Amino acid sequence: MESSARIGLIAGNGKFPFLVLEAARAQGYEVVVAAIREEAFPEIESKGAASVHWLSLGELSSLIDTFKREGVTRAIMAGQVRHKQIFSAIKPDWRLAKLLLSLGTRNTDSLLGAVAKVLAEEGIMLENSTALLEPLLARSGVLTRRAPTALEQSNIEYGRAVARRLAEYDIGQTVVIAESACVAVEAMEGTDATIARAGEIMRSLEGEASILDRALTVVKIAKPAQDMRFDVPVIGVATIEAMKRAGASCLAIDAGRCLLLDGEAIVRAADEAGIAIVSG
Repeated sequence: MESSARIGLIAGNGKFPFLVLEAARAQGYEVVVAAIREEAFPEIESKGAASVHWLSLGELSSLIDTFKREGVTRAIMAGQVRHKQIFSAIKPDWRLAKLLLSLGTRNTDSLLGAVAKVLAEEGIMLENSTALLEPLLARSGVLTRRAPTALEQSNIEYGRAVARRLAEYDIGQTVVIAESACVAVEAMEGTDATIARAGEIMRSLEGEASILDRALTVVKIAKPAQDMRFDVPVIGVATIEAMKRAGASCLAIDAGRCLLLDGEAIVRAADEAGIAIVSG
């Protein structure tokens, strides 16, 4: 990303916006933050941005006006905007309402892609959300002390095949597998909630005869045509904690297309829990 005086940051929830803001400032940018009121953490106010503007989901006109007023022509979208928020809590202004009516499909990618197109028409280009965070992208190989077992590797291969087909339809990017059987599939609830649901399903089988090995393998993939401007697959320490609670022993992610938000802390947490992480 070329150097310029200032850049916009559309901030959703989680630590991702903080990391982008810190990286941008370290590279000499003044950062104008448009914080999504329903999602962004209040701590964004204290992270050194040139200015922070709180906007509700749906206020597309206000977003455009804010960036134009601040002289922003390039922006990054970082942090989760929960799918259920987009399709339940959103109160669209006239500009977004018009955009929604024009959509052929109502999935997250089509909506955010249309928003990016409107921003571009107004002279505001969305950059890849990982452009400033290349060191946090997962490298290829086994990331933990322990490599996957033969059973876990079999789960990974099956899980990746299932997840890639589901991702084609924007259903979700995470599946949880046991003995090459699909226990849970992500929809609108998010990765950690999917893992928790898988754990509940396996616990419900306790005391019953079952051919399934109880250990769960979590597979999280990028979409076949992943738009790196938004909705990038991310993993944090909270994901490892969710896996521990659910009884999951292995995590597989896509190399170069998944952000490790907590860096080496994720690997340390996985090693302490005996969880294998592999990126391929």
